[in-house]
Amino acid sequence: MVMVSQENILPTHVKIVEMGPRDGLQNEKQPVSTEVKLELIKRLMDAGEKHIEATAFVSPKWVPQMADHNEIMQGLKTLDNTDDVMFPVLTPNLRGFEGALTGGAKEVAVFAAASESFSQKNINCSIAESIERFKPVMDAAKENNILVRGYVSCVLGCPFEGHIAPEKVAEVAKALYDLGCYEISLGDTIGTGTPSKAQAMIKEVAKYVPINHLACHFHDTYGQALANLYACLELGVSTIDSSVAGIGGCPYAPGATGNVATEDVIYMLNGLGIETGIDINKLVDAGVFISNELGRKPVSNAANAILTKR
Repeated sequence: MVMVSQENILPTHVKIVEMGPRDGLQNEKQPVSTEVKLELIKRLMDAGEKHIEATAFVSPKWVPQMADHNEIMQGLKTLDNTDDVMFPVLTPNLRGFEGALTGGAKEVAVFAAASESFSQKNINCSIAESIERFKPVMDAAKENNILVRGYVSCVLGCPFEGHIAPEKVAEVAKALYDLGCYEISLGDTIGTGTPSKAQAMIKEVAKYVPINHLACHFHDTYGQALANLYACLELGVSTIDSSVAGIGGCPYAPGATGNVATEDVIYMLNGLGIETGIDINKLVDAGVFISNELGRKPVSNAANAILTKR
């Protein structure tokens, strides 16, 4: 049997979209101050991160941790060396978008699901209705030259429906792309995916959305996130969402653990010779900072191994 090298298939550079300050912190029960969030963002920038999801313009009633979105946007303006850094913010509706615009956002994100049950539980509407809701946001974004990123949840499984067909994921991803989302982030919200399922899903979605406009947002519930990411890298995906110190989860997805840790992703990519522009040691320091604030160790194998050697 002849083994064919796949080195040429892997991308030479991967864009990391840091989820820690928003997706990572939004479900923490203990309040995290605006000052701590801004310090985390500053440390992530110091480590070389250029795409950092900063906050969410959602109702404080539903997501109390993101109630300080206006203060975060003002605080970002006081940070140094932000000219080449993007701070996408979550805006589920036009009201949220208007708040983000007032705050000076240059990039926003909208989110849909590949599962009808999850859509109802998460945003109280059907998938089709959620897409309709985004149209005014997309129109306003176009008018104001704001980039829009689209999220699709439950692409490799749903806590309520189980298996999700790749064709359904592709249908939702195509709808968001056709609306004008420049990038579609495909989320394994409950972390049940495996490499073959991840590849099958990416291949189906790539029939409708160019591979260079896709991102992977994988949770590590079953310890499969890195394997799944590698499988998607082999197909040409070159954007990865991750969360420093592995913080995060999803309140509407029982049992879901945090996003894959950024430190673990960077360690893997470094080993593959793939550039990210991120300093893993400074990244580990940022993870220690926020983990200390949360009163626990980083949920990152690479970070803990590096810390043990120090």
